[in-house]
Amino acid sequence: MAHDAPPARGARLGRAAGATGSVSTVSGVVLLLPGASRLSPGPVRPLARALARAGAADGLVTHQVIHGAGTRERDAEWAADEVVRLYGDVPVCLAGYDAGGRAALAAAGHEAVNSVLALAPSLPRQSAEDSPEPVKQLSGRRVLIVHGTNDARSDPELSYRLATRAKKANRTTCRFEVHSDGHGLREHQDEVVALSVDFVLGSVFSGPYSRPVTDALAAPPPLGLRMPLASGYGRSLRRG
Repeated sequence: MAHDAPPARGARLGRAAGATGSVSTVSGVVLLLPGASRLSPGPVRPLARALARAGAADGLVTHQVIHGAGTRERDAEWAADEVVRLYGDVPVCLAGYDAGGRAALAAAGHEAVNSVLALAPSLPRQSAEDSPEPVKQLSGRRVLIVHGTNDARSDPELSYRLATRAKKANRTTCRFEVHSDGHGLREHQDEVVALSVDFVLGSVFSGPYSRPVTDALAAPPPLGLRMPLASGYGRSLRRG
């Protein structure tokens, strides 16, 4: 079902990166949802560059979502609508960091979305009276959450609890922990980017994942939701 409501004032798609040529060459799209602070962009920029390099030959295009004055979730839904309008029926991955990570998880119910990457998602603390963050919209999507164990801004236990609930309704959910890293995922940025690229390409193009991702998706909780991200991941990465 299309979303007919207009986007929040000012929301737009950034310039396309990756596949070049006609629209017909585009086989998949990643929508990058940045965090709340422009001063702390996290791994979004290096991820965008890596995806443009790794996926261009397969027809992958990336757009950053420039947020407007409304909710990030609504802007993400509008951006997915724009992808359908521009490129037609192609798979979409929502890839977000911080507040963008929460928006990616929340907007996953859009019919064009086939996968979600949430890096250090900023999730709210909730009292016993509060409703938990929804997970029903993740059903049928491939989901990867990545969180630093030393994140002082967004409690990694909150994303673990969300992943636990999501896994019950959606087996294709996994979560990696970046030991000793903080909210910006700077200490192990190369490994985080390599893991993210592997997940995105495997999800959007229905191809094989690397062994660690395959194992994380197959492992029962809590193993597949507390998978350690190995130091040096990606240097000699082999798919399958």
